[in-house]
Amino acid sequence: MTVKVYGAILVLILALAMVFSGCTDTSGENQTSTDGVNVEETTTYIVGIDGEHKSYSYVDTDGNPVGFDVDSIKWIAEKEGFEVEIIPVAWDGIIPALMAGKIDMVYSGMTITDKRLEQVNFSIPYWKVNQSVAINDVNNYTMDDFMSGKYIIGAQSGTSGAQWVEENLIDTGIMPAENFKNTYSTFPLVSEDLKNQRIDFAIYDKPPMLEAIEGKPLSIIGEVDTNEEYGVAIRKSDVELLETINDGLTQLMADPYLEELKTEYGMVE
Repeated sequence: MTVKVYGAILVLILALAMVFSGCTDTSGENQTSTDGVNVEETTTYIVGIDGEHKSYSYVDTDGNPVGFDVDSIKWIAEKEGFEVEIIPVAWDGIIPALMAGKIDMVYSGMTITDKRLEQVNFSIPYWKVNQSVAINDVNNYTMDDFMSGKYIIGAQSGTSGAQWVEENLIDTGIMPAENFKNTYSTFPLVSEDLKNQRIDFAIYDKPPMLEAIEGKPLSIIGEVDTNEEYGVAIRKSDVELLETINDGLTQLMADPYLEELKTEYGMVE
C-alpha cells in the first residue's frame, strides 16, 4: 500500500473520530470557555404557573409572569444556583403537564391535598389560606344561604374550592350537582359570571379572590375555614429537586426579602 493510501486512511480515521466525538452529551458537565477557563453549565427548570392567580402568579400587561410565587422562585433559583423558565399552564391540566415532563414543578398557590399527594410530592408549606365566598352586591345572600345548597355556586375547575363544594355539599346530598358550575378555566371567568348574576356565589382562595373582585360590584361575605397550605408540586422521582426547593423555601422564610414580597403584593393570610 502506498504512502498516499496510508495518508488517506489516516485522514479518514481522524475525520470519523471528530464526528463521533461531537455526539457526546455534555449537558451538565463543565465546558471550557475561549480563554481556557472551565465554565459550569447551569441547570434550567421549567416552572408551571396559573397565569391568572393574583397575587401569587399572573401575566402582566407586557406578557411577563409576575407575582409573589414568581418572585419567590426566582430568588430561590439565585440562591440555589439554577435557572428558571416560567410558563402559564391551564390549571386543570397543570399536574398532568408535570407528570408528562412538560414542566418540572408547579409553584403557583397550589394547595397540598391527599388526592394530589397520590400523584406528586410537595415541598414544605409556605403559605396558609382559607376559601372565601363572594356574592353580587345586589343580593343579600348569607353564608347560611351558601351552605343550604339551594343556589348556584361557581368555582374554577381543579381548585380546592371546587373540591370542597363537591365533598361537602354535593356528595353529602345537600346540593344537587346541577347547581354547581365548575367548568371555568380561570377564576376571572367565575367573577365575571357572578358580576352578571349568572351564578349566585363564587368560592376561591381568599387572597386572589380579593384581587379578582376589586373594582367590581362583588363582596366577600365569609370564609370556609379550610386551613389549606400551599406547597410546590414536584414529581415523586425528582427527590434531589425537592430537597433543593425545601432548602430554598427555608432560606426565604428566614430572610427579610419575604416581608418585602408580602408588602409588594399586598399579601394577607
